[in-house]
Amino acid sequence: MADEMKVTVIDHPLIQHKLTIMRMKETGTKDFRQLLEEIAMLMTYEVARDFPLEEIEIETPVAKCKANILKGKKLGIVPILRAGLGFLSGVQNMIPNAKVGHVGMYRDPETLKPVEYYCKLPNDVAERTLLVVDPMLATGGSAAAALSLLKEKGANNLLLMCLVAAPEGIKVVNEAHPEVPIYVAAIDECLNDHGYIVPGLGDAGDRIFGTL
Repeated sequence: MADEMKVTVIDHPLIQHKLTIMRMKETGTKDFRQLLEEIAMLMTYEVARDFPLEEIEIETPVAKCKANILKGKKLGIVPILRAGLGFLSGVQNMIPNAKVGHVGMYRDPETLKPVEYYCKLPNDVAERTLLVVDPMLATGGSAAAALSLLKEKGANNLLLMCLVAAPEGIKVVNEAHPEVPIYVAAIDECLNDHGYIVPGLGDAGDRIFGTL
């Protein structure tokens, strides 16, 4: 299925192992949140694989040498509230200098359509590569709306990172934002009648914050 969609599945064994534990209904809030942070770090490592480098000269305690750093790349992290906050600390651990913005979207339980309620971004989003994070890509409506909002605010270099996705959600984002790369840890079977990913892992926000 991934071959038919524009999406990268990061199937590292450590990610898959931790994701399986997260899926278990008996996994509590503390472990769920910690596992999500660890997976976020591992996924960021893979997402950053193609970031460009430049060579500079430095001096170690022993000698001068040539070494590589990220090439003038201004980065930003934009969690989609509230579940996206569970991804934030893991990504920040890997990219501590990245600026952080927030986009608040919720899915109307009746229409399943996204509703925006908050947006606060760095003032130079046009100059940054923004990594938009949300654990679940279900209907795709919230993610597509968040990406559209970021474009309206001037962003032009966007990446989307999710933990678990449904094929339906990937299709929606692909069609609305074909140039935005999507990175996920797993593509599940489908959505149920309530718009939840099957088999999924339940409501990520509730499991992160203990509001079950």
